[in-house]
Amino acid sequence: MDRRTMIAALLAAPGLAHAHADAGDAAQDHPATDPSLYIPQPHRVEDRAFLHDFMDRFPFVDLVTATPTLRITHIPTVLDRGRGALGTVYAHISAQNPQRAALDGSHQAIVVFRGPHSYISPTWYAKQDVTPTWNFAVAHASGRPKAITDPDETHALLARLIKKYEASVGSTAYDFDALPREYVAGMMKGIVPFVMEIEAIEGKFKLGQERSEGDRQGVLQHLKDVPYREGSLYDLTAALYRQRPSRPAQ
Repeated sequence: MDRRTMIAALLAAPGLAHAHADAGDAAQDHPATDPSLYIPQPHRVEDRAFLHDFMDRFPFVDLVTATPTLRITHIPTVLDRGRGALGTVYAHISAQNPQRAALDGSHQAIVVFRGPHSYISPTWYAKQDVTPTWNFAVAHASGRPKAITDPDETHALLARLIKKYEASVGSTAYDFDALPREYVAGMMKGIVPFVMEIEAIEGKFKLGQERSEGDRQGVLQHLKDVPYREGSLYDLTAALYRQRPSRPAQ
């Protein structure tokens, strides 16, 4: 599901703000998890399949833990929808990262999936005597991450991540399996892979879905014509390269 289709589906279906029965039943099988996110009811999304689609579409996340201190690491993930009642997240961090102390299966963590966002001008609404706002979409997955120590499992996780993201850039001729196992084994010593079975998912989609049909259509029409505020990764990379020229080879 592409970004525009996903957002249009949400705006067209206010019923997604209510949990499906199977999602609610599954949540009752897990211990209660304190909410990590303030979500007004109109912006709450609990449809598990929809949230999984969103998490697959925006898999570069913030891993938030509080052990040994508050830490946030930014990493790509892969979601296994079929493992656990609510799915399972796989990823890895640097072996030098102090956050590895939180990956023992006993400490709570939050993985934040972020979607697109934008300033919303009151001039886009049918009724314009209102204040501006900011629309965005996020999903928080909570659980207790546990380090993966088996080398074969680590290799399989890396292969899965690489396969997913090679496909996301149109695929290339890169063949991870063709690398010498000794080389890969050495590189794996520099990471701490982990698995986190999801205990709770919070979805906040503040996209103006509670507004009138005229306001909704105005937002959609203007968002089509607004360039992405932050620019592309190409724009950011090119600007940094201009600021920091590469050093001549020694």
